[in-house]
Amino acid sequence: MAKPLAGLAREVRDGLGRVIVGHGDALDTLFLTLVCGGHALLEGVPGLGKTLAVRSLAGILQVRFRRVQCTPDLMPADITGSTVLNTATSEFRFHEGPLFTDLLLVDEINRMPPRTQAALLEAMEERQVTVDGMPHELSPLFSVIATQNPVEFEGTYPLPEAELDRFAVKIRIAYPDEQDERTILERYHGRSPAAAAAATVQSGAVRGDGRAEARREERGEERGDVRGGGRGDVRGGVPCRVRRELRGEPV
Repeated sequence: MAKPLAGLAREVRDGLGRVIVGHGDALDTLFLTLVCGGHALLEGVPGLGKTLAVRSLAGILQVRFRRVQCTPDLMPADITGSTVLNTATSEFRFHEGPLFTDLLLVDEINRMPPRTQAALLEAMEERQVTVDGMPHELSPLFSVIATQNPVEFEGTYPLPEAELDRFAVKIRIAYPDEQDERTILERYHGRSPAAAAAATVQSGAVRGDGRAEARREERGEERGDVRGGGRGDVRGGVPCRVRRELRGEPV
């Protein structure tokens, strides 16, 4: 029996809250878009957890998930699939592409060339693809979540209005505030920097002379210091303040 929408929403919110810090309104909007059968466009700089959020959402909803990393040389057949010759039977057989899933993440969609962007139009509107004149039905749950970087425009192709119209919502993902950044650092540093460095050195130890092992230990300690913002506690806020200053934000 299907879960009531309110119960499913609480389960999704709780599940994503264990993985993603902040962005509550954006994640709620993303969930509602999928419930309504629409497509969403996520806009934000790299490193804000967009891919992690979508992958986690697919796991919570227990739907099939696939990801496409867009590049300027991506061809339509790379996402729709293609017809290949089976030499054993001398028959042509259709091999499904990444579009044949429930939830498709299209990473950096504006790096996809226009010809390949056009291949998404039929899939997003009709939930089918046509290859060699033959239509192929997609999953009734098929939804596209695309991401794009609003800062880096070199080697990108602006989305045409026809494709933008296929997205139900455009969600902007901003930098987390200082408190959320501290929470992220605290979650990441479940152990002290020294313990993390020791574990790193132990797991990466290989046979060699004493001098090489000493250099690896030094590199592990330095990395632990950098990740921890120095010898002090992460909760002191030094890494957060440094990041905000580098972004030109008030501290």
